Amino acid sequence: MDNTKITAELERFKKGFPWLDIVAPATPERGIEVLTPEEAAEAEAYCDTADVEGRSKFVPASGAASRMFKDIFAGADSENDAVRKLAAELEKFAFYDPETFGTAPYDPCATAHKLLDEDGLGYGKKPKGVLKFHRYPEEVRTAIAEHFVEGQAYMKNANGGVKLIVTISPEHRELFEAAVAEIKDKYEKRYGVRYEVEFTYQDKATDTVAATPDNKPFLKADGTPLFRPAGHGALIHNLNKVDEELVSIKNIDNVCVESMQPVTYKWKKVLMGRALELRDRIFNYIVTLDQITELRKNLADFCFIPGNNVYQDDPFATPECQELCNEIEQFLYDELCIEMPPAKDCRARAEALRAKLNRPIRVCGMVKNEGEPGGGPFIIRAADGSTSLQILESVQINPDDPAAVAALKGATHFNPVDLVCCLRDYKGDKFNLLEHVDEEAGFISSKSYEGRPIKALELPGLWNGAMSDWNTLFVEVPIETFNPVKTVLDLLRPAHQ
Repeated sequence: MDNTKITAELERFKKGFPWLDIVAPATPERGIEVLTPEEAAEAEAYCDTADVEGRSKFVPASGAASRMFKDIFAGADSENDAVRKLAAELEKFAFYDPETFGTAPYDPCATAHKLLDEDGLGYGKKPKGVLKFHRYPEEVRTAIAEHFVEGQAYMKNANGGVKLIVTISPEHRELFEAAVAEIKDKYEKRYGVRYEVEFTYQDKATDTVAATPDNKPFLKADGTPLFRPAGHGALIHNLNKVDEELVSIKNIDNVCVESMQPVTYKWKKVLMGRALELRDRIFNYIVTLDQITELRKNLADFCFIPGNNVYQDDPFATPECQELCNEIEQFLYDELCIEMPPAKDCRARAEALRAKLNRPIRVCGMVKNEGEPGGGPFIIRAADGSTSLQILESVQINPDDPAAVAALKGATHFNPVDLVCCLRDYKGDKFNLLEHVDEEAGFISSKSYEGRPIKALELPGLWNGAMSDWNTLFVEVPIETFNPVKTVLDLLRPAHQ
């Protein structure tokens, strides 16, 4: 890493990131679309019939599952409630086998070690994607296997192929390849599809330097600076390389048993349908606006009408163009919560609206809060005065700002990381997603390295600042579509049994 980048990152530790200007939480009253059954069915049907230049399923799956076993690690040598629960319910877990764990009764600490250690299952160092999540009468499935099953249900391309793009760490590639090899042929025959799996790595060039609590470079024992992966925001580079137009994004651990998956299938197709409906409406606005203004917009000499403050031949000032601009402005305000700042003249207004339309699109599922509200969907105001829908993390919300705290408390929904993206423009060309990242929307977090405190710099999150400049729509989805496995004990919940 060059010294210029290190210097810039250390300076960022010192000055931090600016707080975002929160207008209000996004709610069903404004900012979150709540579909009627009829509207949901229409969106689902649109998903099935719209023309799309390829579909793919993008699954962030980097890193080991160590956080999933945090409480088990803590109780492995000093028994705690988590390891006692693990031992008491051991035979309900898909990873249980008598050869590894023996038979009841199970000693809590010994059970924890057999689960975590290399001479047992070694789950403490393996990635979530290859862990056994669900047991069926005929097989046991890993998390990645459930994404295969999901993919055939709602991401099948016209040629019968299902494309999965899985972000992994290089050291885990063999584990993932083995897990895929075990199921690929079998599932292709079972579901009548052809799977195409692409493994992609987080670019090491996006790693950021770690800092001491007083913002100096953190040095390892050998005297060299410590660099860390810069969070899931670095994956915008991976997403930028995707060729398919329509991409579904969902985390590796957010799966459920197959009997409960139909609700996920339905709402993924609803989100895709709404994304494609939004895409086609935006494309129509851009094409129509261009048709109105194309003939004369490049003429250098217009005939000025004294006193009227307009140009006689200025296509941007015609009633037809202004009527369309009014419609576009109202659409942006009503559908996407975008409030446009005043423009200096007709040309500037039309060009600003066109630029606002011509961006990548994302439709994000939002789930009702059932506990304390946290980071999620908000309406924010940018420096130019425009507003937009954004997904914020709690660390981006100023705890000393009463209005921001009130907005957080007023949040009705949270972000389950369930989104659909349209990555091509109205001409069918790929957007350069790196041009739509808000570099001022990163994070600074507190971590530790070999027992020493460090400060970590994370890039704008993939569904946060990395997509800040996208056209965004929030849609309420059922809580049944959100079944993450954050701790190993979550696998005891009904969605995983």
